[in-house]
Amino acid sequence: MDRIQAMHVFVRVAEAGSFILAAETLSLPASTVSSTIKNLEKHLQVRLLNRTTRRVSLTSEGAQYLAQCREILALIDHTESSLTDSAKRPQGRLRVDMPGGIAHFIVMPNLKDFYRRYPDIYLMIGVNDRQVDLVQEGVDCVIRTGELNDSTLVARPLGRFRWVTCASPAYLREHGTPQTPGELSQHRAIHYFSGHTRRPGEMCFASGSEKVSVPVSGAVAVNETGLYIKMCLEGFGLAQLAERVVSEHLQEGRLIEVLVDWQSAAVPVTLLYPHQRFLSPAVRAFADWITELVRDGHSAIEGG
Repeated sequence: MDRIQAMHVFVRVAEAGSFILAAETLSLPASTVSSTIKNLEKHLQVRLLNRTTRRVSLTSEGAQYLAQCREILALIDHTESSLTDSAKRPQGRLRVDMPGGIAHFIVMPNLKDFYRRYPDIYLMIGVNDRQVDLVQEGVDCVIRTGELNDSTLVARPLGRFRWVTCASPAYLREHGTPQTPGELSQHRAIHYFSGHTRRPGEMCFASGSEKVSVPVSGAVAVNETGLYIKMCLEGFGLAQLAERVVSEHLQEGRLIEVLVDWQSAAVPVTLLYPHQRFLSPAVRAFADWITELVRDGHSAIEGG
């Protein structure tokens, strides 16, 4: 027996004072209404209604049960409506982990727009390069760059990011401008290392179908995008960076793009979250927002 449905039927019969009228308003056969009440009374082992040929009335136990049923059904309605409202106006805690470049140069400059849309979401931004266990660490979703390993997580592609190879004007005046990857043996690079970078001293390029990885010497390695950019600006060497991240420096001449015909291969960026039958409204809201932000901005992200 569906006890919630039985409560609905009982309340309607009690309010209508008639099995037939209750059946009409519920769009149910009168026999179904009658059998539902009988089964409910049998389950509770108490008589809820006094029946006459013309009308039904509440017993004292029935009156008590009616008041409690109304409270329970009202609470259910409130709970369901609050969840519906939450879907329309997402709220609550949301933890998202992402690489530093995405956090600093894509999410942070647009965060006020996120809060204008979703003021009731408490956003926890984790910035790290390591692979996190979403379930174990309580992370709702994560943004990852590069090709994905086999995973039980749901993957939502966000786009592909273009990298550029660049250097400061001072570095190029001193060392010259490389025209091909083969000339990089005469240059030095700022190395970028991370949890998933196996060869921080290599630069990767593609021209048409041709792909090459070139070892480039250097004197320093970093694992933070802001410092990586600053060292490039200071002339410590060549760097491969997000086009969007350094677009202002490129436009104003503080950095110069080199090897334009040999660009680093575009990198896929993906949002991942645990498989759930019903995705939380907050995760759905963030997923839609970051997808729109990345695609509209033609974003790029750090190289390593």
